[in-house]
Amino acid sequence: MLGLSADELLTTTRAVRKRLDFDRPVDPETITECLGIALQAPTGGNLQDWQWMVVTDPAKKAALAGLYRKAWAAYKESDYFPTNVPTRADPVVQASFERIADSAQYLADNLERAPAFLIPCLTASRVDRPSWGGAASRLGSVIQASWSFMLAARERGLGTCWTTLHLAYERPAAEILGIPYDRCSQVALIPIAHTIGTDFRPGMREPLDEVLHWDGWKGAAPL
Repeated sequence: MLGLSADELLTTTRAVRKRLDFDRPVDPETITECLGIALQAPTGGNLQDWQWMVVTDPAKKAALAGLYRKAWAAYKESDYFPTNVPTRADPVVQASFERIADSAQYLADNLERAPAFLIPCLTASRVDRPSWGGAASRLGSVIQASWSFMLAARERGLGTCWTTLHLAYERPAAEILGIPYDRCSQVALIPIAHTIGTDFRPGMREPLDEVLHWDGWKGAAPL
């Protein structure tokens, strides 16, 4: 346990990629301990309609990583990839995009080396075509719980990274893991590993004044 304050934990739990220690095993009991904490997260209607798939089998991790890399290759060439988007952002922001892209490439190249993956799932019915409010409620619940897992992992010296690229091949991933695709939606793939060092810092963000609206929308709506 790192003994971080609540504020330190919330401001330094980062998406860890290059500082994942692929050579150090992760105790399964630590993962289940973090998941026990995750189950205390708020859940819409108290439904708790989540399931948690932990993957440690090397062959299954390699197969999932192969799907991830296929999706990554397409994403990297798309108009949505951050460094492909024309921007008037200042050079500091552009440099941060390039650093993130480089670390994301590193993760794609080495994903199967993570000791474990966590795949949060929603059950009972798929969320392909729900109402927006229904999707926000259901996804909001499992995402909050996943974030609780990631915070608990950080406190225990573990690094995580929220990824969703493998969802482009969700059905093949379901077949690899035996997940019932017709009634269970995968939400993310979170690699888990000890971190190389624990000295993470708050990330660069837009100033609060530029994104805060109080009692009414200020200025023009963003494009």
